Amino acid sequence: MNNAKLNATQLEKLSRVDSPTIANVIELFDIRSYVAGYTNLALKAIYPELPPAVGHAVTATFRAAYPSNSADSYGGMTELIAEFTSIPEPRIIVFQDLDDPPQAATYGELMATTFMKFGFSGLITSGAARDIEQVRRLKFPCWASSVIVSHGYCRFLDFNVPVHVGGLQVKPGDLLHADANGIVSIPDPISAAVADLCEPYMQAENVILEYLRTSKPTAEGYHEAFSRAKLRMTELRAQAGAFLLKAKS
Repeated sequence: MNNAKLNATQLEKLSRVDSPTIANVIELFDIRSYVAGYTNLALKAIYPELPPAVGHAVTATFRAAYPSNSADSYGGMTELIAEFTSIPEPRIIVFQDLDDPPQAATYGELMATTFMKFGFSGLITSGAARDIEQVRRLKFPCWASSVIVSHGYCRFLDFNVPVHVGGLQVKPGDLLHADANGIVSIPDPISAAVADLCEPYMQAENVILEYLRTSKPTAEGYHEAFSRAKLRMTELRAQAGAFLLKAKS
């Protein structure tokens, strides 16, 4: 389980930027492959208009394709609610649907309302959604692979275990950033530095964007703006490297 303790300011910084920026900043540290640490095209934001969600993962596995020993819908929900306090705030719930392909919806209005009222920042499932218009009114961010009308024989199996969603392994406590672009896992050792470098990274990119917005572009002018932005990116990469060296000492 991750042990990062980001302060409120750092969490706010993460919530103000998009997930591609998060992914770009993580690349500065060169600690994982550039094609790792984020979900693939299997998952979509059900409400892409909502702002980003940031939270530590509370995980569970789910199944709905065939009857269980219990007749209760969403069996295990009360146990899951009791378990989540071991994960630091803010929290985001992450479900792996063990049925492949999904046979019924993982969540609907009742579950989304429950997690929202317990302070979760969003819900992620490799399975399906339902009650999408009712949940839309809650303004509760959700990610899913599909939409299915029924809850089937739904129940939760294991809590706070590693899960796989959209090609991403998520462990309990992992810090996730999710928005309309997708979901990215922020490595625990660099999470504070990622939060602090997002704004400088966007400022570096903005050197090129401002040139394009305010000038009649030429090849020479674009090259000059690109060079200035590249220099700033190099400085940020050096800051990232210095952070890693300090963390190791």
